Amino acid sequence: MNRLLGILTATAAAFVFSATAHAAGDAAAGQKLAVQRGCTACHGKDGNSTNPQYPRLAGQYPDYLAQALHEYQSGARKNAIMNGMAKGLSAGEIQDLAAYFASQKGLVPLTQPDFH
Repeated sequence: MNRLLGILTATAAAFVFSATAHAAGDAAAGQKLAVQRGCTACHGKDGNSTNPQYPRLAGQYPDYLAQALHEYQSGARKNAIMNGMAKGLSAGEIQDLAAYFASQKGLVPLTQPDFH
């Protein structure tokens, strides 16, 4: 029983450490990088693209954004523009961009559907 409790404690501690490590991006650095790298040209200044051709990044989960950038970088996701944009990013820059766009408020519809 003590061994099982020790394993569960170690697993929980590893999970907490891992979640903290993934959330370590610097949103302020990510904001500067988004402008420098041209992300804002398509995705909007705050990640709320007004063009339906480009996804809105604001308010997305940082792990999702980072994973998407890693997949564009590796070629697992296919998009000629994004593959090129992600190619030169370091792991830290990906975390910073993810932290920035995740910290932005996503757009909400102006009207709610009436379900009555």
